[in-house]
Amino acid sequence: MRIKVLLLLLILALMAPVSAWADEGVVLSHDNRSATIEGCSFALNDFSRASKGSNREVNDTYYGYNYLIGSQASDLMYIVSSERVVVFIDKAAAASAGLNPQSEVDLAYLQRSIELLDKSNENGNTGIKDNATWHYTTEEAVEINQVVYSFNQRLAEDRSYNCVIGRDGSDVTNPSSPNYAQLSHACFASLVPSENAAIVAPPSELEKLQSFLTTLDWSPLWVTLKTTLTAIVFIFVLGLAAAYVTLHASSRTRDILDTVFTIPMVLPPTVCGFLLLLLLGNNTALGRWFAEIGFPLVFSWPATVIAATVVAFPLMYRSARGAFENLDPNMLDAARTLGWGEGRIFFKLMLPLSWNSIAAATVLAFARALGEFGATLFLAGNYLGVTRTIPIAIYFQWMNGNTDVALFWVLVILVISFFVILFINLWSQHTTRYRMGAAE
Repeated sequence: MRIKVLLLLLILALMAPVSAWADEGVVLSHDNRSATIEGCSFALNDFSRASKGSNREVNDTYYGYNYLIGSQASDLMYIVSSERVVVFIDKAAAASAGLNPQSEVDLAYLQRSIELLDKSNENGNTGIKDNATWHYTTEEAVEINQVVYSFNQRLAEDRSYNCVIGRDGSDVTNPSSPNYAQLSHACFASLVPSENAAIVAPPSELEKLQSFLTTLDWSPLWVTLKTTLTAIVFIFVLGLAAAYVTLHASSRTRDILDTVFTIPMVLPPTVCGFLLLLLLGNNTALGRWFAEIGFPLVFSWPATVIAATVVAFPLMYRSARGAFENLDPNMLDAARTLGWGEGRIFFKLMLPLSWNSIAAATVLAFARALGEFGATLFLAGNYLGVTRTIPIAIYFQWMNGNTDVALFWVLVILVISFFVILFINLWSQHTTRYRMGAAE
């Protein structure tokens, strides 16, 4: 019960919005698109951000570095560079919303709203510098330090742009230009009376959890379980067979086989994956043969099973071999003198007497296959619903900025690993008590 409660609390913590900005008196919509300030008559709605612009010509004419607005112009727009923030305010929209562009108080309110929304929509990108100079204008074109900032430019039939260009028509994003400006991003919003602001209230913790779990792509879990459960069958059979073969091989052959069977344990998983790719790739005879019979190995679900089997196999092999070597050889010889065949000796004596070690090795191999990443990524790739296992999902979700999803999968792996280790400990305690009881 405690584990379930802890799991729920951790998931809720992951769902909690991370606020890197707090400003007393400011109300920010949960979707980060609207903001109001206590005592301010106007508000910002429909906030959006363009993190990247384009330096290409529009209709065969160069207008400078441009940010696409869309088919509809915005009431408020601003362009951010490393040195300044240039804000355009539409006169008609400002009057309707109750914003006086000549009032320092109103502009201070506006700046606080912009800073809050800009910070909340960064998503890891560059934001407004603390020492940036702010410029406000109600004109659609303004020149600052020989750089022209143009807003609401209808450069195409159904598209408007914000443009930045040197007064002499030069490219201001060229570091060799005397008018060089390190542009960061542009943002757009609507000016509305504060009572018309579309403030979305944050959902409850239960609603956030429900939304997260219902929108989460669960395919990595099913791919991981299907892969691991299939791989553990091969690992179990091949591990026991390899241990039995090496046990009956000559000394020199045993050393060679032991090295071959153990080497995946000491090699980095990426090296194992690379070697498997060289062996089973479509450019090899073996890989082409499997592809011709309609069973391609690389970048397919069977490849995830192969990778997991190869990496986790040594754990099963080493444990099984150690368990077999610890058996009393006199007992096995006695069984042979009674006429038992090698198969009967294996299944009736060796396997039951070694079962405790074999069971623990099976669980450890299962856990190792569950967490396999490097070899799987090399051999199977990252295909959603096909080869994307939980470890691969963690890596790519984190790379894509979906930290909450990555943390959730990390939590899933931690919980599974916890129960695996707990099982091994309980099993060891059980076998120890059993042996002590038998000795007494």
